[in-house]
Amino acid sequence: MPAYANKGGTGDTGLTTRAGRRAVIALLVLATSGRLASAPARAEDWPRYLGPRQDGTSAETGLLLDWPADGPARLWTKPLGRSYSPPVVAGGRLVAFHRLGDEEVVECLDARTGESLWASRYPTQYVDRYDYNGGPRSAPAIDGDRVYTFGAEGVLTCLELATGRKVWQRPLNRDLGVPQNFFGVGVAPVVEGGLVLLNAGGPDGAGIVGIDKGSGRIVWKTSDDGASYSTPIVRRIGERRLAVFLTKRGLRIVDPQSGTSLYEMPFRSPLYESVNAASPVVAGDVVFLSTAYGVGSIALRVTPAGIECLWHKMRNLQNHWATSLYFEGYLYGAHGRHEKEAEIRCLDMGTGEVRWASPRGEIGRPTFLMAEGHLIVLGERGDLVLVKVDPAAYRQKARVRLLDGPCWAPPALANGLLYVRNETRLVCLDLRAPK
Repeated sequence: MPAYANKGGTGDTGLTTRAGRRAVIALLVLATSGRLASAPARAEDWPRYLGPRQDGTSAETGLLLDWPADGPARLWTKPLGRSYSPPVVAGGRLVAFHRLGDEEVVECLDARTGESLWASRYPTQYVDRYDYNGGPRSAPAIDGDRVYTFGAEGVLTCLELATGRKVWQRPLNRDLGVPQNFFGVGVAPVVEGGLVLLNAGGPDGAGIVGIDKGSGRIVWKTSDDGASYSTPIVRRIGERRLAVFLTKRGLRIVDPQSGTSLYEMPFRSPLYESVNAASPVVAGDVVFLSTAYGVGSIALRVTPAGIECLWHKMRNLQNHWATSLYFEGYLYGAHGRHEKEAEIRCLDMGTGEVRWASPRGEIGRPTFLMAEGHLIVLGERGDLVLVKVDPAAYRQKARVRLLDGPCWAPPALANGLLYVRNETRLVCLDLRAPK
């Protein structure tokens, strides 16, 4: 394989005695009255892009996985300004990022009711070159009592989560001299330790930057890699905690605290009008990358000596923008650059071979998350689909039309509530199973 450069017994149990019988009766009464839970459901927040572990998975349990014909109950609907930004949720607060008129708006809602708690606004002049909407593309990131956003023009903002008060703001792309990308800024901020990590795409060694999260000061910068639409992830690989980027040029792995570039490898289509958009996937010491435009997918093992290619398949899985999800040796990903050819595919992570594919073009290009052994899928035409996670076959359990398209922001799941959106509307659905 090529290596790339290192940069019982029968005694009395007590239940046959009079006292034992009274104890059993008391337990039955408690259970019947609902005061005794046999297995309490687990819940968690969704504070950043791709969720709490940056892998598109939720550890929640006790979810409603047998949907009625019209789908899960809608708790509330919130009209928004135009945007492709997915929501994030922490501590009962949901943060939405959208555009109203000539302003980018960071808005905090009560996650349970949809009530607006505060909104912070600043001017924008972004105009999309390809006539898509002019709203933000990237997800906010909640870190403790702060929330960070990166707007379509490259304005990086830090706000108080409780009040919306501005802590600091800087026009990062203007400061670094970053040229406007195809579709504006799409990478979401990633908070790691005391830094915000971004593939800013600046010239003169400012392709990737680490920014002090308390002040907005640039702490380090590295590489001349242009900006992609792929949000980096941070993982422990071997003995080190590493930040894994898929930039406009390809793979770059850096030390997140110092910015030292450790590994790099080109991975991009030769087509000028092409993008890298799906985030890397890391399983142990293996990094998986995928992109469309004829490039395909690759699995790379990271070693102290360098990175080595395990396999590269051009046609088996091409992620356009949705990040694949890894579970128990298999990848579940969205394949296809165009709507009519889009499929959900299951790949063997060890070999790159396709195990199954969903019907072609059925729901367009989907985004999804994984919870309790199921994929919760949002098709770009507004279909919400429930798919059983099974490497043996594609098993669709439910499907309901929920929104008008396009729906390009991935869903978010927090504390039993599912949040999905199109360009101008956010919907909250109740996935808490009846007690």
